[in-house]
Amino acid sequence: MSMLTSPRLRTTRLLQWIGKCYLKLFGWKVEGDVPPDRKFVAIAAHHTSNWDFPPLIAMSLYLRIPAYWLGKRALFRAPLGWLMRCLGGIPIDRESGHNLVDQVVQAFNEREDFVLGLTPEGTRGRTDHWKTGFYYMAQRAGVRIQLVFIDYERRVCGMGPILAPSGDLEADMIKIREFYRHVEPKFPNKRGRMSVAPDSKSS
Repeated sequence: MSMLTSPRLRTTRLLQWIGKCYLKLFGWKVEGDVPPDRKFVAIAAHHTSNWDFPPLIAMSLYLRIPAYWLGKRALFRAPLGWLMRCLGGIPIDRESGHNLVDQVVQAFNEREDFVLGLTPEGTRGRTDHWKTGFYYMAQRAGVRIQLVFIDYERRVCGMGPILAPSGDLEADMIKIREFYRHVEPKFPNKRGRMSVAPDSKSS
């Protein structure tokens, strides 16, 4: 069995209402439609602040997307660790020798419904190179990649295009960069070039 487990709350109308209330209270609007896929990898960009997290979670509740997401273990300490897990958080040990891509692919293979959310930048600070794990996870699991955005200029978050990995990482990254080029992060000075390292591997 996959090591990726979390006691995530079920998507209910109550949670949908809570998500809707949060978005309305803080002035966020939601655009885009949820894909019909029962399994997909969702990537969210640009990630430049811890404040990206609440509206994205609220959006997933509002759209009733049973998404899981990966986070460093420090996020899951008391007193709010239980809440992070209930919201779909899965703690990971970045120093562990376990291959995360393999674990995610196994989770997709074992479940009939599985949505995994990732921030490919991997950090709130500026970085020019995205981590490519999201791409290889989707490719090897045979699922599509949903582009999720949070635009602070328009105060809108939502679902963008969805694409199937072609196997040509560079070609697919051109499409991804073109979409996110129009999205304004909370801290524009932390936005990188959205490129991948020349020696990127499925790790």
